[in-house]
Amino acid sequence: MPAHSPKSRNRELKSGGGGRLEFLVLSKPPAALQRAASEPPSPRHRAVQQVEGPGSGLGLRRDSASSSSQPDDDCMKLNPSLLGIALRSLLAIDLWLSKRLGVCATEDSPWGSARPIMKLIEVSGHGIPWIGGTLYCLCKSDSTAGQEVLLNLLLALILDLVLVGIVKSLVRRRRPTHNKMDMFATFSVDRYSFPSGHATRAALGGRFFLNHLVLAVPLRVLVMLWVCIVGLSRVMLGRHNVTDVVCGFSMGYLQYSLVEYMWLSSSNLQTFLRLLGI
Repeated sequence: MPAHSPKSRNRELKSGGGGRLEFLVLSKPPAALQRAASEPPSPRHRAVQQVEGPGSGLGLRRDSASSSSQPDDDCMKLNPSLLGIALRSLLAIDLWLSKRLGVCATEDSPWGSARPIMKLIEVSGHGIPWIGGTLYCLCKSDSTAGQEVLLNLLLALILDLVLVGIVKSLVRRRRPTHNKMDMFATFSVDRYSFPSGHATRAALGGRFFLNHLVLAVPLRVLVMLWVCIVGLSRVMLGRHNVTDVVCGFSMGYLQYSLVEYMWLSSSNLQTFLRLLGI
């Protein structure tokens, strides 16, 4: 009987050699492995390799590492700085308070009947009446001291217009949504809100009058009241937010300090007038 008959193979399987034979069947011989490695990959295999990439294992490890680091990034994004929280809170309070104080923004507002008076106060703080009145008084003045004061006031008003226009163009903060654009003699930069030009001009003019004009106590009180009413009217008319007016007052106060530092004397005034032909 041949050594490798079916019966002998059955006896070998029953005697415990099945594990070795099964291992040999499931595993590939070295020659087969070499042939598989040398054979070109199938189109399907190439497509899978292109999708996975050469470093698919490393990519998976990098993805797992990045996924493990994502909670830290999310925590950093969800925890802004205290300064950012404070600024957002102040902005929200500013918008809320400005809308509550805009009682003369339209005719249908709670104080809409006082809107004509507020618009008259608005004209009193406008730049055109201020510059026009200063030029008229400068031409009609006969005293050297008066001309010196008026000339410096004129230069201060021009400086105020330039600085406010530059800041408005840089910041570009829109006016409040409840504002009605019916202002007197507006320019292109007047569609922006920060800072309030009326507030800067009121603070500058008020400080200028209190320091360079001899006024009685009641008149000094009236000047201070006018400055405060001009700033308040800007918010009541809905022209500006509260921070626009507060920053405008601060800017006007500092502008006066700059004008005092650059003050033109009488000799410089005479030279300037000769250059103008006056």
